[in-house]
Amino acid sequence: MTILGIESSCDETSASLIKSTGEKLEVISNVTASSLPLHATTGGIVPENAAREQIKYIIPVLKEALVSDFDAIAVTVGPGLIGSLLVGVETAKTLSYVFKKRIIPVNHLIGHIYANWLENKNIEFPALSLIVSGGHTDLFIIENHKKIKWVGGTKDDAAGEAFDKIGRLLNLPYPGGPEIEKAGKDIKFDNYNFPRPIINSQDFDFSFSGLKTAVLREVQGKKLSNVQIQEISFSVQKAVVDVLVTKTLKAAKELKVKSILLGGGVAANQMLRDDLKNKSGQELFIPPKSLCTDNAAMIAAAAFYNGEPINWDKISANPQLSFA
Repeated sequence: MTILGIESSCDETSASLIKSTGEKLEVISNVTASSLPLHATTGGIVPENAAREQIKYIIPVLKEALVSDFDAIAVTVGPGLIGSLLVGVETAKTLSYVFKKRIIPVNHLIGHIYANWLENKNIEFPALSLIVSGGHTDLFIIENHKKIKWVGGTKDDAAGEAFDKIGRLLNLPYPGGPEIEKAGKDIKFDNYNFPRPIINSQDFDFSFSGLKTAVLREVQGKKLSNVQIQEISFSVQKAVVDVLVTKTLKAAKELKVKSILLGGGVAANQMLRDDLKNKSGQELFIPPKSLCTDNAAMIAAAAFYNGEPINWDKISANPQLSFA
């Protein structure tokens, strides 16, 4: 079976062909166009700009990715930006109608989970997945491919969103996460010791708005030197990683999982990857950095393991799609 995946939930426009042979997945193509350089000029994503760029990108991306025939279409239906989602969903509906192929709707968060199956098939259940990105910081327990349950998430800012906001406070380019990582890469000590909000709470939830406020208080009204920016960047990163790792390992222990999975754009952060590797008592799976950011291969993988095909006229974009 070959699945055409389409992803357009935010600022990436992506198409991919995934072929399954038994339980093994082969990535035939995975083409992604990003409007990140445009958003860097505005200091963040302007939804209308993202959707306009995706209208320009969607056909060229599909042309490059479609190197063979396909049996079904997987598309992200939510959550995300409504204009961006509509580009992918309406394209998928058109292809479904024209080629008489059924559509498999995919929740974007589940897509990030299944990025881990693109290079690994021997993930033991039950597994715990941490999805951490600009819009999401969530924990899921996966009993099997058809039984996934949300167990905790952020009460306010997602980790990636906090990085972006703090990056602006430090006058760093957008997106903030990679720039904060770059700025702090040569610092070895946590000189600022910023707060780790609700790190010791009994639940599996997260909160990063207090960290953002603490950084604001530290930098407000000051002209920061390059060294101060580097030290603050390291300390911010350390605070975020400490919370993510502590809560994830707490959940893994209490829920008695056999595997831990990492996914989402912030999963590309090297400090987070290294800290989980060093501290995890369970087998740890992390996608290559190229599959952490939004891409269509993960959407097709989610459709293969977790999706159900429906007719084109039954599908719609849902920017507020929740996980249930």
